[in-house]
Amino acid sequence: MKRTKKQLLALASLISLVVALLAVSTTVIGENDSALHQELARARNATAKYHDVDQAVADGYVNTGYIAGEGFEYIKGSLIDCTFDLERPEAVHYVPSGSELKLVGVEYIIPIACTATQPAGFSGDSDEWEFGAEGFPVWALNAWLWLGNPNGIFADPPHPRIP
Repeated sequence: MKRTKKQLLALASLISLVVALLAVSTTVIGENDSALHQELARARNATAKYHDVDQAVADGYVNTGYIAGEGFEYIKGSLIDCTFDLERPEAVHYVPSGSELKLVGVEYIIPIACTATQPAGFSGDSDEWEFGAEGFPVWALNAWLWLGNPNGIFADPPHPRIP
């Protein structure tokens, strides 16, 4: 099949775009670690049911209000303990989308009393635990599983795409 110059330029542009997207994807995660990718997939699978906010409420998450740069925060207090369980985040975050709420991310919370140093979380060193998050004596780790964050999947709030 003979290709025109226009088709070859279009193909080259498409390849360049894919390469650029792969580079951004790796940069956003912070590393190309298969264990981390598998853990993120597990976290997404475990929290996919919370795309329906009613399911989060039924599972015990309580709306604690809107936080600029994070969205509506629903917390399940019974999960706040000294353990990190990537499949059971202590909080889920939503933003308004039309007449509904859209799941954008999750948050893991560990009391400072459990550890004076940054908790162990996801594999690798790309997760960014926040000490004294929102003025509380806790470590917090946001994971923007459902809304891409140009600053990174684990970037501290505010998320630039959430008012």
